[in-house]
Amino acid sequence: MSLIKKSNELVISSIVKMMIYGQPGMRKTTTALSAPKPLLLDFDNGVKRVNMSHLEGVDIVQITTWNDVSEVLNEDLSSYQTIVVDTIGKMMDYIISFKCGTRQPQIRDWGGINAEFSGFVRNLSGLNKNIIFVAHRDTRKEGDDTVFIPALREKSYNSIVTELDLLGYMEARSENGRIKSTITFDPTNRNDGKNTCNLPSIMEIPTILDSKGNPTGKNNFITEKIITPYVSMLAAKKVETEKYEKVLSEIKEQINFITDEVSANDFVDRIDTFDHVGSSKQMAGQLLSIKVKALGLKYNKEIKKYELALEPSLL
Repeated sequence: MSLIKKSNELVISSIVKMMIYGQPGMRKTTTALSAPKPLLLDFDNGVKRVNMSHLEGVDIVQITTWNDVSEVLNEDLSSYQTIVVDTIGKMMDYIISFKCGTRQPQIRDWGGINAEFSGFVRNLSGLNKNIIFVAHRDTRKEGDDTVFIPALREKSYNSIVTELDLLGYMEARSENGRIKSTITFDPTNRNDGKNTCNLPSIMEIPTILDSKGNPTGKNNFITEKIITPYVSMLAAKKVETEKYEKVLSEIKEQINFITDEVSANDFVDRIDTFDHVGSSKQMAGQLLSIKVKALGLKYNKEIKKYELALEPSLL
């Protein structure tokens, strides 16, 4: 079986790998747990700060060593749709301890440390789970600007972000005298971000607790506002790709019927009758150019028709 696939034959994963970061108190863990059917890997002992109403239906693994991670990944995780890692900075500390023991990591260690992390992400992806990393906020100086970034060691940061579909920055904003929690996945001059899902620039995360800590709504922000639109986007892309492949197949079939200037001009007259998608009309023009060149035809700009090119001896 050939490994070469047409674009409409590709198997595109519908899981999301994302990271959310921000200052303490931004409800990062609670927001991460709004993903569908989450399993929380609690590296930071942060679950104690989550309102109990938001832990209903959530299973938790309190990590004490990196070996705990390997053990839990070998369990039956079929009932979960999302793995939440809280926090990724603390998780990386566990990996470093696993690889280096009590000594500080040296340059030669970082390849193995990053490989361990990448292997962890691949293992989770192989389980067909959404992955959400939670991170604290740090800063990076860029000239006179201060940019907010996830609190991660620099040597790990780039390799981690490469693995992600989304990187979102959470913060509190004041609007009309009201403090609201927001998240942006767009990279700006004040925060790092990654937005491959065409999400809105700024999204408000609803407060779902009253002043007494009682729930006022379902904790489903990521499920409804991120995962569902992302899956819908992928489905729309698949439909678009299938339409493109279909019309391109029809165009190629009609190109094969071109044998002379008459059939070439007939094709040109009918080129707008195809149900074009994306660049299919441009592709039709390119395929036509190749065909008429092979047939020895040239385009007469005066009469706007293809005609048989005369050989030099007959001019």
